[in-house]
Amino acid sequence: DLLDQKLHRLYAVDRDVDEALRLLHHLCFLGYRPDSLNLSSVIHALCDSQRFPEAHHHFILSISSGCVPDERTCNVLIARLLDSRDPDSTLCVIRSLITGNPYFVPSLVNYNRYIDQLCSFSRPIEAHRLFFDLKCRGHCPNAVLYTTLINGYCKIGDVGSAQEVFDEMSDCEILPNSLTFSVLVLGILRKRDVEHGKELMGKLWQTMVNEVEPSVNNVTLANIIDSLCHEGLFHEVFTIAEDMPQGKSVPEEFAYGQMIDSFCKVGRHNGAARIVYIMKNRGFLPSSVSYNSIVHGLSKEGSWMRAYQLLEEGIEFGYWPSEYTYNVLIEGLCREADLYKAWKVLKIMLKKEGVDSTRIYNIYLRALCLMDNPTELLNVLVFMLQTGCQPDVITLNTVISRFCRMGRIEEPLKILKDMMMEKFSAPDVVTFTTIICGLLNFGRAEEALDLLHKIMPEKGVRPSVVTYNVIIRGLFKLHRASQAMEVFGSMVNDGVVANSTTYAIIIDGFCENDQIEGAKRFWDDVIWPSKIHDNYVYATILKWLCRSGKMNEACDFLYELVDCGVSPNIVSYNILIDSACKLGLRREAYQIVGEMRKNGITLDAVSWRILNKLHGSVRKQACADISTMPFKEGLDEFHG
Repeated sequence: DLLDQKLHRLYAVDRDVDEALRLLHHLCFLGYRPDSLNLSSVIHALCDSQRFPEAHHHFILSISSGCVPDERTCNVLIARLLDSRDPDSTLCVIRSLITGNPYFVPSLVNYNRYIDQLCSFSRPIEAHRLFFDLKCRGHCPNAVLYTTLINGYCKIGDVGSAQEVFDEMSDCEILPNSLTFSVLVLGILRKRDVEHGKELMGKLWQTMVNEVEPSVNNVTLANIIDSLCHEGLFHEVFTIAEDMPQGKSVPEEFAYGQMIDSFCKVGRHNGAARIVYIMKNRGFLPSSVSYNSIVHGLSKEGSWMRAYQLLEEGIEFGYWPSEYTYNVLIEGLCREADLYKAWKVLKIMLKKEGVDSTRIYNIYLRALCLMDNPTELLNVLVFMLQTGCQPDVITLNTVISRFCRMGRIEEPLKILKDMMMEKFSAPDVVTFTTIICGLLNFGRAEEALDLLHKIMPEKGVRPSVVTYNVIIRGLFKLHRASQAMEVFGSMVNDGVVANSTTYAIIIDGFCENDQIEGAKRFWDDVIWPSKIHDNYVYATILKWLCRSGKMNEACDFLYELVDCGVSPNIVSYNILIDSACKLGLRREAYQIVGEMRKNGITLDAVSWRILNKLHGSVRKQACADISTMPFKEGLDEFHG
């Protein structure tokens, strides 16, 4: 008893499965024979730990050693093993149980679950054999089991077998429920047998009226509507919406909501809008979630004017768009340069109860950035202040970023000055980084360095790696390589860890300033020892080596990386192949292809286009089949 309690505590309380198994194996070695309680604890613990293969194995070992639990316990354990969704392993356990106890019969629930698993894996023929087995063992199949089997056959497109199983139900005096009809209708519609599908739907509506369980009718209608929309039979859905042939068997609000959902799933948002009009004519209103799905879907697909129209109509019955839908719609209207409607949508959202007004303005400002309209950006800032809504740092960073991208730096500098004078929110690292980038784009390097070295420390703002990356890139573009490296030194001294982007910028900067040797030294002395390098760094180095005519060095560099255990991606190989092809080095190009294949990298579309240029022809088959003659000759030459 003490051993049993200790084992059970390890399994059930401490959840230490491995320690419990070690103890059990040690006890078995000393002659201890585990009972059904121990076995049950083992199986449950392993299943709770998602270690289903071990659970199957232990159960079979226990059965073969003569420890077979009672029938109820066996069925409980089989139910746990079915959670693994490994029907083959579970079948081995059931067969072992029947061999150990010929009178053992799995429960009908376990049969149902097992057949459902086989059907879900598109194995209805095996499921049908199991169906006959359960009948032989004294079980009476119910409508659920028949429905599962019919669904399995419909899933693989064998509607004939599904119809036979359906007819067998009547022979066995088992009445099909509405879900059974819907599953068969779905299979028939998939085969485009619309007339037969309509005939069965007529019987389905009558069955739904007589159905006792409301939830079955709800699932049934959902299945039918989904299948009709999926097969493109939208006219049938509109007919159902107008006639409601199922009567009161399904709540009308649920039925309309399901139709809207099904239309939205297949991207027919205008069809969903038509359902809304039908609802309103019958005195019903859509839920906010359903209506928002339509407006959001129309906005996502680019029908912004239609979405705006529905938004205005929805406001009349209390609809408010979600923040995400507002974001998509406002961006679309700004892309269309329809500021009037965008402004109206903004005002609608500001009236919505519980919204963060500043955040709503920020979304609007970000959408305005899609247009070249700096005046409107400033107008929004003024309007915010006039209405008592204080802009936050995100608001101001959005405006600053857009001005800088439009090639205007004076306005951002004025905003920064106001921020530092505490008229607005204090500037953060993003603010300074954006303005530094803008200054460098105008060639105003000294002002950018002054912000970095003087003003940022004064304001207690610590530069991030992104800040340093921006200023290093900008200085290199201004051909101030020595200053860029001084900034890199400051970055290291300040304890900011460089990333792969930093190193790629520096390599690119050295090479743009004709300092290839400096780039090589930086790789050897800094990048490689740091172990912070990725495919962007490799591609940058290879690109410049190839551009400077050092093809052999580029190949040696790539092969050394591979020898050191690095796995460059397809981009690095494509750079070399492209360089070899431009130089007319056909053999070298195919040698690189061979190295790619050795390292487990497959040619992509870019690789094929490069090789096609080498051969002077572009043929579709050559892109799809490496055995096409020109490529085969090249590869034969390489392997030859």
